[in-house]
Amino acid sequence: MRARTRTIIAALATATAGAVLPAIGPWAGGAAAADFACGVTYSTNDWGSGFTANVTVTNTGTAAVNGWTLTYSYSGNQKLQQGWNGTWSQSDNVVTVKSLSYNGTLAAGGSASAGANFSYSGSNATPTSFSVNGVGCNGATTPPTTPPTTPPTTPPTTPPTTPPTTPPTTGAPQVQVSGNTLVDASGKAITLHGVNRSGTEFMCVQGRGLFDGPNDAASVAAIKSWHVNVVRVPLNEDCWNALSDVDAAYSGTTYRTAVKNYVDLLHQNGIAAIVEMHWSHGVYSGNSSACTDVNATCQKPMPDADNAISFWTSVAQTFKGDRSTVFDLFNEPYVDRAVSGSTQAWTCWRDGGSACPGLSYSVAGMQSMVNAVRGTGADNVIMLGGLAYSNDLTSWLTYKPSDPLNNLAASWHSYNFNTCSSSSCWDSQIAPVAAKVPVVAGEIGENDCAHGYVDTLMNWLDQHKVSYLGWTWNNWDCSSGPSLITGYDGTPTAYGQGLKNHLATLS
Repeated sequence: MRARTRTIIAALATATAGAVLPAIGPWAGGAAAADFACGVTYSTNDWGSGFTANVTVTNTGTAAVNGWTLTYSYSGNQKLQQGWNGTWSQSDNVVTVKSLSYNGTLAAGGSASAGANFSYSGSNATPTSFSVNGVGCNGATTPPTTPPTTPPTTPPTTPPTTPPTTPPTTGAPQVQVSGNTLVDASGKAITLHGVNRSGTEFMCVQGRGLFDGPNDAASVAAIKSWHVNVVRVPLNEDCWNALSDVDAAYSGTTYRTAVKNYVDLLHQNGIAAIVEMHWSHGVYSGNSSACTDVNATCQKPMPDADNAISFWTSVAQTFKGDRSTVFDLFNEPYVDRAVSGSTQAWTCWRDGGSACPGLSYSVAGMQSMVNAVRGTGADNVIMLGGLAYSNDLTSWLTYKPSDPLNNLAASWHSYNFNTCSSSSCWDSQIAPVAAKVPVVAGEIGENDCAHGYVDTLMNWLDQHKVSYLGWTWNNWDCSSGPSLITGYDGTPTAYGQGLKNHLATLS
């Protein structure tokens, strides 16, 4: 992937390079023309056949403005796929971005950002002319004569992308990718073993609270007693983004703070966290539909572009600099049930947008979500689940998104009722992926209240140095779904006893 950044500041054509002078023209909100100046920052994450464009509009004038419209043009065949944090449209080569209700008001010195995915072939030249509300924001900085062909080995210092190198005082393992292995802050290979803590994906949207069961220090101590070093925390897109379908008492700042506090509590107990988007927005009523509700009340085939990008931008901003927190982009994609053929499914998985003809809503592909995370400066490990509810990794390496930090891991889910549920399948489909990149079995389990399947699976995973987490640390009846405990003091079910006993042998 080639990463490029250009900054365009409003300046008169005759001004000295780099000077910022007032532009002449109208500005929404009644600001006088003499008070107006604008800046536009444009950057791309390019993977050869498409790219994500990120734009930031800045009011460099002296008066606040209400509502902005950005316009610019491409010189090639770039075609808009989907956008976020603005209303994006394209007519021929001209792209227009209009502000939304929540980001249209810009105080003096204020800015707003938006992004979109485009497809293209051939060259992908950076636009050289931008205007906001009809006023030119010209004067692009001169690009390098030889664009870099590989991403920089050291991320830029603005925004910061490298957190402190000293281990946190909490003792939670810091995690990063090295080849096909996860390593800690000292570079030592580490395998994650833990549990899922379900509840934060459904309680809020059902109006029943934030957690299913306790989330206090005693409950985390009980988890720790099973010799775990990681807990996966499922999240709800609508609750995090404070969408209107969720009770305000359980969404937005309240929800985010509760999740952040819980992750901090895990870290204080020496436990890493995996935060993941479990339920998302978008109407889907096709094959294997779990619900027809547009809201995030069930598992959808793929996340929606309208909300997923802002979700991951916010999550990444919340946890960047914390290498003890891993990002799992989407729980269980099953776009293979909605489109025709494996090639189409994997292309949709990676690219989203027009590559997903079987879905009525605009899809956020894995590449755009990786870009959203990296665009914040966050360098956390990112996990990506494959098709068939994350059970199929057959083309994961072929369609692996570009990441300038090479900090991606494959997420795999394995249950006794999945298609790939035998050692022969694991040998043929999972081992080749684990030989190239770290694989984390984010969910393992069985639906028979026993542990024969997970015992066999964990032995195989140990042999291949694959991380794994049991589903789930909740006290449900294990006959209605894999639940590890009968009480939040850590008393195991018959199924949970298998995981508990196995983890004790690894400590």
